[in-house]
Amino acid sequence: MTAPTMTAPQLALARNAAEAALAVLPTSHALVAADPVIPDAGTVIEGQAITARFTGAASGEVLVVVGQDLADALRESPLGELDITAAVRPALEAAARVFGPVVLDPGQLMEPEVALSALAAKEGAVAVPLRDESEVRAVLALALSQWPGDDPGAVNISQRAAPARSGGRGGLDMLHDVEMEVSAELGRTRMSVRELLSLTPGAIVELDRAAGSPADLLVNGRLIARGEVVVVDENFGIRITEIVSPGGE
Repeated sequence: MTAPTMTAPQLALARNAAEAALAVLPTSHALVAADPVIPDAGTVIEGQAITARFTGAASGEVLVVVGQDLADALRESPLGELDITAAVRPALEAAARVFGPVVLDPGQLMEPEVALSALAAKEGAVAVPLRDESEVRAVLALALSQWPGDDPGAVNISQRAAPARSGGRGGLDMLHDVEMEVSAELGRTRMSVRELLSLTPGAIVELDRAAGSPADLLVNGRLIARGEVVVVDENFGIRITEIVSPGGE
């Protein structure tokens, strides 16, 4: 396979995108961005791929492959199974924003081999391995419809990634920066379709909870705490009064 040529500014942008993604990517190891490579079968690692298209100041596709350790940690979180696409989306957004203001689509979860193969078929595709001192733990890949910063001095993409120095972190530490949806629930009730259709402005819906009872605090739909409703700077808030242990709902 003939190595495509890319300009030095393009390679620098690819590395910058990888470093921006690393700043918000949850991983079990401290990683660094290695040299950009051609995305091919040798770029595939075991894990999950999340890919998204973006438009705006630049148009293209960005892809992050995370190792199986992160996929397993999200699946077996004490808060229940977490959405890997939501966990990795900040990294996709950070990488795409290197090219200017862009809008990212919701993204989708794919098998790494399929996702990288599809991206590699696009002209100007480039991948940046994200590695620790021993191996590649994640991959950031990009394909732009037009790369900014054209320069006559083109350079070949290296097929080999540079070694890196890194420490590591394990356990649940990798999930500490993952954003999750937190919601408060005052109560619930069940209604028939007939009752729902008869609702009008001013109607009162009675909930299954007595006045003054604590509200539930849920993370991704899972009950984690209960508390009192308070007002903070004209916004509602919850003062935590009880932490619910896993399985203690």
